[in-house]
Amino acid sequence: MSDANSALINRFYQAFQRLDAETMIACYSDDITFSDPVFGTLRGKDAGDMWRMLTTRAQNFSLTFDDVRADEHSGAVHWVASYLFSQTGRTVVNDIQARFVFRDGKICEHHDSFDLWRWSRQALGFKGLVLGWTPLLADKVRAQATKGLRAFQAGR
Repeated sequence: MSDANSALINRFYQAFQRLDAETMIACYSDDITFSDPVFGTLRGKDAGDMWRMLTTRAQNFSLTFDDVRADEHSGAVHWVASYLFSQTGRTVVNDIQARFVFRDGKICEHHDSFDLWRWSRQALGFKGLVLGWTPLLADKVRAQATKGLRAFQAGR
């Protein structure tokens, strides 16, 4: 099972490298729980729609991943995404640790962790440098991400 779950992680990130959201989403269970510092916690369709939104809007995007580890219940990977943050036109290189929980051959939990202050300094510039470590900016970033996701879903 650990080989199958390692292959599942590889399939997910190889699809991400191609900006193939549908293959990524096919790796998830229908009741997926996803979390990260920008979007907070998303469940089910919202998690899939987040990947659809991000892959369709990606500019100057590249992704590498390594250190794939998995057993029959859980897994992890290190990945780095480089992209143009569309709201500011600034380049972001985001270094991320991902953890997974598997059930019935699918990913049922996906948790990404990264330094939100580092991300905000890159994405937002001076404002991120000064305020990126505060809960106020973190809340504002999450609210903006949620607003963008809802607008994407409404426009589909």
